[in-house]
Amino acid sequence: MPDGEFKPALSSAARLARAPVRALALAAGFSEAGLVALPHSAEDRDAERFSQWVGDGRHGTMDYLERRDEAGQLVRSRVAVPFRWARSAIVCLASYHAGLPRSTDAAAQGAGWIARYAWSSRVDAAGARRPSDYHKVLLKRLKALEAALRERHGAFEARAYVDTGPVVERSLAVAAGLGWTGKNTCLIHPRLGSYGFLAVLLTSLPAAPEPAPLVVPDRCGSCRRCLDACPTGALTAPCQMDSRLCISYLTIERKGAIDEKMMSGMGRQVFGCDICQDVCPWNRKAPVSTDPELEPRPELVNPALEALAAMDEAEFERRFNGSPVRRAGFAGLRRNIAIAMGNSGLQRFAPWLEDCATAADEGLRAAARWALVRLRHHSAPPGEGLS
Repeated sequence: MPDGEFKPALSSAARLARAPVRALALAAGFSEAGLVALPHSAEDRDAERFSQWVGDGRHGTMDYLERRDEAGQLVRSRVAVPFRWARSAIVCLASYHAGLPRSTDAAAQGAGWIARYAWSSRVDAAGARRPSDYHKVLLKRLKALEAALRERHGAFEARAYVDTGPVVERSLAVAAGLGWTGKNTCLIHPRLGSYGFLAVLLTSLPAAPEPAPLVVPDRCGSCRRCLDACPTGALTAPCQMDSRLCISYLTIERKGAIDEKMMSGMGRQVFGCDICQDVCPWNRKAPVSTDPELEPRPELVNPALEALAAMDEAEFERRFNGSPVRRAGFAGLRRNIAIAMGNSGLQRFAPWLEDCATAADEGLRAAARWALVRLRHHSAPPGEGLS
């Protein structure tokens, strides 16, 4: 059936209620969950903001965000654009908060940084620790939730997405009462903080009226630690993000060469960035996750740049198969490593960078050449640096 067609629920009396839906989501393994009727009250505002953001080009090279329907509407602007049958959205949150060092904490010389959401792993039946892809982990839980709802309500139309569908998860999460949009543009849950994955189950079942909408007020107050801490100026104003300046975008989504003007601000980040979350006071209060399928891999916390650089492509595939890190690609990760080496100021990285300065890959080649110049500048006596 085409997504735009309406398929009624088996029973017109079937309605979803917030409390039982939340209980089923927690039973499926999520940390928290909310329910919102569609369309929700802030949909016009959110659609306008998304359209403006894309129109300004702040999505960078993520062309999939520009996708429009036959009428010219941005597919992600409203749930009803691709899914006219959707009457409710169940938004689930899974915490990945780990009680381990933050990117803003002191680290050994020559250490890189991999975003904490990509540390996830699980222990398999043989007792070995394996990378876990949160997309697969949470999609399995959404499917379990969907099955439980079908047992109660019969047949209904549904779609389950974990960062893969034409929905703006954060907007739906706010509408479902899971938190507020922080000044760093992340969803902040008042108890769990912002280290959380979002997963969405759209259904054709209407949501039962509740005594009052569950709205979490903005509690950022006058705090602007995230804005002040962003080294590349990606947070252009409270709740305003320019992806083209974001380290997460640059290290993961951006392919090929990176503008040299951005490289010094990227610091030691080789995959993603946690700075704006690591400085957030709400994450200092958040409980550490005990999710067995999203446990951190210790070797990915402050990894040595030498060890990452020593990987060949086969080792990269072996180490990161099933991990979000694969999204950067082997060439992309090496490019990011070269930039982090340049920012380290450590001359011992020069031989590796010299080898990479003639690489076939343009992104790596440009990054290595920039890094070598930066290392020479770093070692120059005062007054003899680059002009």
